[in-house]
Amino acid sequence: MIEMKDVSKTYPNGVSALNEVNLSIEQGEFVYVVGPSGAGKSTLVGMMYREEKATGGSISINGVYLNKMKERKIPHLRRDIGVVYQDFKLLPRLTVYENIAFALEVIEETPKNIRRRVMEVLDLVNLKHKARHIPDELSGGEQQRVSIARAIVNHPKTVIADEPTGNLDPETSWEIMRIFEEINARGTTVIMATHSKDIVNTMKKRVIAVENGRIVRDEHRGEYGYEA
Repeated sequence: MIEMKDVSKTYPNGVSALNEVNLSIEQGEFVYVVGPSGAGKSTLVGMMYREEKATGGSISINGVYLNKMKERKIPHLRRDIGVVYQDFKLLPRLTVYENIAFALEVIEETPKNIRRRVMEVLDLVNLKHKARHIPDELSGGEQQRVSIARAIVNHPKTVIADEPTGNLDPETSWEIMRIFEEINARGTTVIMATHSKDIVNTMKKRVIAVENGRIVRDEHRGEYGYEA
């Protein structure tokens, strides 16, 4: 479903972030991307939803080549990809309900379907009772759950999460991971860049390790492999 062939990324200042990366991820997999800070993890996952553009090689998602994609087509690509960030990126003046609904309004979904789908994902992340609250009235864990709900409300085939538990305490992090497991159990591909040794070592999933812009390890039921 996601395929990278000889993918490289060099920034205008000459810094090389990725070097000839080859990678294939099938529909329904749960994949951790690990490695030291500055190894290229965020660049790697950012390329999967065209936040970053490769300077060499090719990237395809469901047969669509991202390298040749025109800028105006990127929003269409992202209808099948949900993204969860470390810092939540919620709209501060909108309620929980409105933050999630916005993802459907921009694709001109009907009001009836918006309400049904927003309430479905609020139920999944156990936040129906906070639907009318604004982000500042929520804990960090609650804000991340809203972020996840927004990412999956359009039933994307893939969810990409960049350090989704990085700002959360351990107990809250495990609550977030249980939601990701549930999403994956429903058939959604989950790709997560993380520094959490405990989570990776406890939840045995595929582990892709990145160092100095290269994939140095790819294990089916891997471990973190670095000092926390």
